Amino acid sequence: MNPVRYAVVGLGHIAQVAVLPAFAHAKNSKLTALVSGDAKKLEEVSAKYGVENRFAYEDYDDMLASGIVDAVYIALPNSLHFDYARRALERGVHVLCEKPLTADAAQAEALARAAAKSKARLMTAYRLHFERANLEAVELVKSGVIGEPRFFTSSFSMQLTPGNIRADRELGGGPLWDLGIYCINAARYFFRAEPEEASAFSERGRDARFKEVDEMTTAMLRFPGGRLAQFTCSFGAADTAWCEVVGTKGEVCLTNAYEYTEEIELESTVDGRSQTRTFAKRDQFAPELVHFSECVQAGKNPEPDAAEGAADVRIIEALLRSARTGRSVDLRLPARGRRPSLRQQIRRRPVRKPEVVKARAAHRG
Repeated sequence: MNPVRYAVVGLGHIAQVAVLPAFAHAKNSKLTALVSGDAKKLEEVSAKYGVENRFAYEDYDDMLASGIVDAVYIALPNSLHFDYARRALERGVHVLCEKPLTADAAQAEALARAAAKSKARLMTAYRLHFERANLEAVELVKSGVIGEPRFFTSSFSMQLTPGNIRADRELGGGPLWDLGIYCINAARYFFRAEPEEASAFSERGRDARFKEVDEMTTAMLRFPGGRLAQFTCSFGAADTAWCEVVGTKGEVCLTNAYEYTEEIELESTVDGRSQTRTFAKRDQFAPELVHFSECVQAGKNPEPDAAEGAADVRIIEALLRSARTGRSVDLRLPARGRRPSLRQQIRRRPVRKPEVVKARAAHRG
């Protein structure tokens, strides 16, 4: 079967250091075109990867209609995801879109409906749905070895580089959209349920980096069965990416839980006895391509799908509303039948970090 032909839309830092190199580890996926608003960057990156088809943003529709690509990988700022995904779906072009799926709940649900009606597939790029350490932790919780899971706790923070687009409100910036979404999604896949109530506190502080968005948010989600999830995400604190699930008999903890450039450590403690496993750094982006291309070729819906992405966007909006009003927000999310499991893990060796062209990392340190 011929590989699925992709255009990568947006050539920012994540596209250059992770998405583009991942095609070398995804044999059923072919990098066929690049789309960028920077002509010089487009020329240099295209030459590096041997990509002949180059398009400016204003030529995006022409590319979609040309027949030279089967799918797009959208790696644009959050606020642009909806428009570029919608236009592709309307042309029958498959869409693999970075999270958050959109920066607006109504738009996310509109994309989910468009995907359901279209012959084109739409997947939200949750790389941890294929990552071994997180999936091993899911299986431990699901197996009952720690008893009944009672609460989830997580912290995800970094020092954001000054001027980074993640602090731009119009582009869909803010710590909940870029960091908190990992914690929310993790709580949902560990508890294998949807939250019923959301509450949050946010703080902006006096740091000049955060004139338009909050510096940090602490959130709590109430799940069925009296289970609670609590997390803090911040653009103004030292690096951490950690989560744990505590049950009636033990706990499971992940260090570097959401990272793609570090080893991940999984520690489980039951009846006072602890076991620790370390998972080497792997390419977490190639598995997304492999899975999505398999779904395109087989004509089946991916996991994570559009509805998975839409659920997190609704939760983020509820948390933002709670932080703004000082009141908790009731949630009524549709039940989901599919959750990530160990069967989905796809292992690929790590990529070598390439030199980037006119792109800055979000991380300050």
